Amino acid sequence: MRRCPALLVSAPASGQGKTLLTAALARAWRNRGLRVRAFKCGPDFLDPMVLETATGYPVENLDLSMCGEADGRARLHRAAQEADVLVVEGVMGLYDGTPSSANIARTFNLPVALAIDASGMAQTFGRLAAGLLGSELRPAGVIANRVGSLGHANLLRDSLPPGIPWLGALPREENFALPERHLGLHRAAEIADLDDRIEAATQALASSGELPLPPTVNFVAADIRATPSLLAGKTIAVACDEAFCFIYPANLACLQDMGAELVFFSPLHDQELPAADAYWLPGGYPELHLDAIAANGAIRTELHTALTAGKPMLAECGGMMALASRLDDASGFDLLPGSVRMQTRLQGLGVQFAQFPRGRLHAHTFHYSSFDTALTPLLHAASQRGKPGEAVYRHGSLTASYLHWYFPSNPAATAALFLGEGA
Repeated sequence: MRRCPALLVSAPASGQGKTLLTAALARAWRNRGLRVRAFKCGPDFLDPMVLETATGYPVENLDLSMCGEADGRARLHRAAQEADVLVVEGVMGLYDGTPSSANIARTFNLPVALAIDASGMAQTFGRLAAGLLGSELRPAGVIANRVGSLGHANLLRDSLPPGIPWLGALPREENFALPERHLGLHRAAEIADLDDRIEAATQALASSGELPLPPTVNFVAADIRATPSLLAGKTIAVACDEAFCFIYPANLACLQDMGAELVFFSPLHDQELPAADAYWLPGGYPELHLDAIAANGAIRTELHTALTAGKPMLAECGGMMALASRLDDASGFDLLPGSVRMQTRLQGLGVQFAQFPRGRLHAHTFHYSSFDTALTPLLHAASQRGKPGEAVYRHGSLTASYLHWYFPSNPAATAALFLGEGA
């Protein structure tokens, strides 16, 4: 068992500013010389990039469906061995989703700090905080966002009932917001002044409250089976650049734990593929880089050569989109027969499960495009409610789907995908 101060930052709803507030909390404690590790609830790639900027460490995910309780316990326990404080950012509103951030807080006994947009609010602020926390959750405090003045902040603080600490406030300023697009926040690397924004929010937060460490939590090691060395001696090349960037740190670690050596390449900028036994093209934003994809004929030829040679390939969401024959009105890398078209409405969302010969592999889907193909799916995943989910395609040695896989949920099935054994 390991004791470590920890909290989960949640909110009444999405759009309350909890990512920047979580980053500011983490940076404030880091500025005191403390080692801060952050986690993100739910399947998410973009918020963790911001939290990594704030803490200086990779950010892992906690999700009771996609990742599982044992996986979460093991990762929290390991992080607590190395950190002075743990910060977890929730997803959507506190009770939204099945399971919700509140479920995660209760499961791991995490105290909850609320980030509340206080614009247009006075004494209701305290009642809202008390109602959300209720008697079931341990309170870690409340942060007010988009506050109009010092007097407004004092009014909000005084409205809190005893037992709910005040953690500070951020004023209503443009630089205390992060830019967004259709899949969520911009990538951290695209926000040129991100570190300055986090630091400014940190200073504003520190000037409006004492910001004590959160309550201490007991983290107990989980009984996790050792990862088998199924990929020993294999080299896996991973696409990684501004268009292919949705990669769970846990997935990279899982491949390495199975003995794989990882090398990285850019489908946008490189002219050659690295020598490898298998290739992985994760998701990202290929739709924002159509010209670069269409123009890189060298990589298109290299990918075709690897596929013709029977090299196993795994393409997830954006990776699959880029490998299609057409992506909107531009040419894709043309490994996968079919065309992708961006849509104005969300086309897929949620945790799903795919049954392979070596067991069930967990994943999630979140995309605004549709894929039109004559290929017959290898299988369909299932949603949490058992309804038919995303198609998984097999074309030669290429496995492709809109699904973002969570490799630690089934290392054996994962290894099979990279060994060309059909999972």
